[in-house]
Amino acid sequence: MPDTSDRGARPPFDYAAVTPEDVRRGCDEAIVECDRLLDGIVAVPDGERTFDNTLRILDEVGDRLASASGQYGFLGYVAADKELRDVAIEYEQKLDTYGTSVGFREDVYHALRGFAESAAGQALEGEEARLLEFQLRDYRRDGFELGEAERARIQASKERLVNLGVEFRRNIDEYNDALLLTREQLTGLPDSYIERLEQVDTDEGKRYRVSLDYPEMYPFMEAAEDGDLRRELFLKNYNKAAGVNLPLLSEAIGIRDEIATALGYGSWAHYVLETRMAKRPEAATDFLLDLQQKVRLKADLDIADLAASKAQHLGQPEATIEVWDWRYYQERVLKEEYEVDSFAIAEYFPLDATLDGLFDVYQRLVGVRFVPVVDTRAWHPDVRLHAVLDAASGEHIAHFYMDLHPRADKYGHAAAFTLRQGRERPDGSYQPPVSAIVANFTKPTATSPSLLRHSEVETLFHEFGHILHQVMTRSRFARFAGTNVERDFVEAPSQMLEHWVWEPKVLAGFTRHVERGEPLPAEQVHRMIAAKNVGSGIHYLRQIFFARLDLAYHGPGREKDTDALAAELHPVSGFPLPPDTHFQAGFGHLFGYDAGYYGYLWSQVFGDDMFTRFQYAPEGDPAIVGREYRELILEAGGTRDGDELLREFLGREPRPEAFLRGIGLDV
Repeated sequence: MPDTSDRGARPPFDYAAVTPEDVRRGCDEAIVECDRLLDGIVAVPDGERTFDNTLRILDEVGDRLASASGQYGFLGYVAADKELRDVAIEYEQKLDTYGTSVGFREDVYHALRGFAESAAGQALEGEEARLLEFQLRDYRRDGFELGEAERARIQASKERLVNLGVEFRRNIDEYNDALLLTREQLTGLPDSYIERLEQVDTDEGKRYRVSLDYPEMYPFMEAAEDGDLRRELFLKNYNKAAGVNLPLLSEAIGIRDEIATALGYGSWAHYVLETRMAKRPEAATDFLLDLQQKVRLKADLDIADLAASKAQHLGQPEATIEVWDWRYYQERVLKEEYEVDSFAIAEYFPLDATLDGLFDVYQRLVGVRFVPVVDTRAWHPDVRLHAVLDAASGEHIAHFYMDLHPRADKYGHAAAFTLRQGRERPDGSYQPPVSAIVANFTKPTATSPSLLRHSEVETLFHEFGHILHQVMTRSRFARFAGTNVERDFVEAPSQMLEHWVWEPKVLAGFTRHVERGEPLPAEQVHRMIAAKNVGSGIHYLRQIFFARLDLAYHGPGREKDTDALAAELHPVSGFPLPPDTHFQAGFGHLFGYDAGYYGYLWSQVFGDDMFTRFQYAPEGDPAIVGREYRELILEAGGTRDGDELLREFLGREPRPEAFLRGIGLDV
């Protein structure tokens, strides 16, 4: 049964009181407890092995480590205090390394193998049988069909990859570069943007600081009239953390290939995709090449339109669009041809009103209520906390945090983090999940609220889709809880939910002008929809480039010239790689999504197809389909293969037509 003790009125963790010593003690205690549990598995005589004293305990070990990471290690991404952040990063790395070592305990493997070969193990069905299958697969992929010496080398290599990933991401988050500009150099940008910029004293006087943080960089690239300054900021971003991260990336690529070949795989991409929907890198590559051919037609039209806009703007007979130009001239086309001004439209998306709209959509869709928790005990005063209650029964289901504004050294992107997984406890009760959405939307000031550009609203709806996936889980086991699904399926439920920000009725229900209070005018919504695919070809070619570069880095061969491959493939994006830049050093997805970035596009095809169920909902009521979505997708988590869940939800085989139409291609 769900936890109804206080209906979520109390915060799940007291983050506000956590000290560096708490992090050390909490993580060390989790490791000691996991050792105790694992030793207990080993101590059971083979003839007395059961699911509960062997396989269920292994799942509990995974949950203990994940909970320690969520309660303590997560602070490495968000803590404002440097000492606390540093200790949290150190212990997150320690937990990851320990988790890797668990997969190499030979005594635990033999205990699991003994259970698998027993009559009880052979008789397992459903979710229990799936858990055993996945655990045995993990051991095979850790080299338990190899000799002890080779397995030890693989373990050391995987532990080194943990360290490299932590360092790579930390270097990106802590990289600090910016333009220092006069007020005149900010021509084209609205006062609401300029007022939020940090002002610094220099020898030449006060300057406005435009950093590489997304809420500052993207608007600058879209609206600053000085093309040389746009170029300068773009190149700074393309060299983010290059000095420290390039050698780390090269080392990681080499280690990954070494592991894969030792295990008998053709490459790291073959190793990774074995457990994904695509199964083989050749399937992912074929998918990308086919999509590239289709999207190229749209991208060529996009670039021609932007070049014409640039030529007109500069009073020249013709012009060439550079990679640092496209955002700016895309905005000009939106304004001049469609009367869509992203800064003006942002005035209709104050953050609080947008959150109200988001909550309303998702509450009605899946039958829940989001209840604010006043005493958040969070890691920062900006953070909000909500309990998730079932709308019908009032039962407490979960909690989620929202940390939405940038801070120094905070995680620099938008993401959803699982802080505590859902799982069935030994007493039959259900452990309420806890998640956090971390983003970097413009922070409000004393005189102005946070205003979101429509693209940021889309990001918010997307990431909150991951939150729903995490907190609505009903998996019996932590291994399959929430977003513990195939990486090339995990984005589909969230990408499907992005469509709501393009629905006129939805927008009319929550948009509110920051000063006048009226909703976004219907004619403006229609212009936005008409302009939706301005630049869509460029956008998707860039995504194809990222995915192909990722697969190229993780194809056969230990030694890779990452600069040469980036230069070779960057034209896929529609633009050559600017000389003396190292984009890949700031491409954080190369750790975590290594050989899997294609999954964003792969799963978007499924997500767009899933949305067609809502478009043609019975009686025009999306909540009817929403109940199926909750049960078949959100609650199921990874208890079944993604393609099986997808077919059951759709009632047919998935099709790509909705995706292709959605980006402006005729099909």
